[in-house]
Amino acid sequence: MTRGDSFLLKAGESIARFSASGAECQAWRVGARAMLWAGDPAVWPAVAPVLFPTCGWSRAGAIRIGDTRYLMPVHGFAKSSTFDARQTGDDAILFTLTATPQTRAHYPFSFELTIAYRLTPDALQVEIAVTNGGDVPMPYACGLHPGFVWGAGPHRFVFAQEQRAEVPVIAPGGLFSTRRRPVPLDGRTLPLEKALFAHEALCFLDAGSRLFAFEAPDGTLFIEAPDFPHLVLWNSAAAPFLAIESWTGTGDPEGFEGDFRQRPSMIHLPCGERRVHRVSYRWRPRV
Repeated sequence: MTRGDSFLLKAGESIARFSASGAECQAWRVGARAMLWAGDPAVWPAVAPVLFPTCGWSRAGAIRIGDTRYLMPVHGFAKSSTFDARQTGDDAILFTLTATPQTRAHYPFSFELTIAYRLTPDALQVEIAVTNGGDVPMPYACGLHPGFVWGAGPHRFVFAQEQRAEVPVIAPGGLFSTRRRPVPLDGRTLPLEKALFAHEALCFLDAGSRLFAFEAPDGTLFIEAPDFPHLVLWNSAAAPFLAIESWTGTGDPEGFEGDFRQRPSMIHLPCGERRVHRVSYRWRPRV
């Protein structure tokens, strides 16, 4: 086991680099094609953060469990935690984070979080596993937040099934309102323009689809997320990326003041149990 290091996976012409900081994939290339954007501190310094034990924003930056208030960063604390890492082959690596006094200051549960990556010549496969090591049911949400290269030319995002052409309006503080706004979906296809994200992310809650396609002029990225009911698309400052986010849960609704365990869409993991969430990203170049 090592800490604080960078790790390189290879499979055919595919190469990916990972960090023990946040268990984050920091680069992925298929041949000469960069799949992930490189990050920019002036816009968004991350590349592909892991989300746990929350997805989205918490009201006033905190959660309440019983009578105790805990500070909770947006998307949780995993993205800023140092994981143990074990490279299990040229094409696979496993990251592990367990409860510590530091995590208990935000989240008073005994957990183990593992992030397993496997690289193939044309795909990156990710498995998030959460284990409840405590003696009470454990509420959590988890997700992935990779920023994929969005270059020049027309791009489209395609759902496997028809999707409602509206998304929630995001209230101040990143909270979910009950109001809706239209998006220019044509059946299953969303033509992508940076102006779509001028104000907020597009949050397709209970999207129905679990298979998606991000179509670029030079090929298509297929995303399969069977264990994630929510899809979020996001861009910032018209930068050259599209964040394609898979969430099991959501941020706080507008006006929500309840216990963290009452937040909508939370998973309640029984004592001693383990739950797995998988996503795969597969690149098909245009020929």
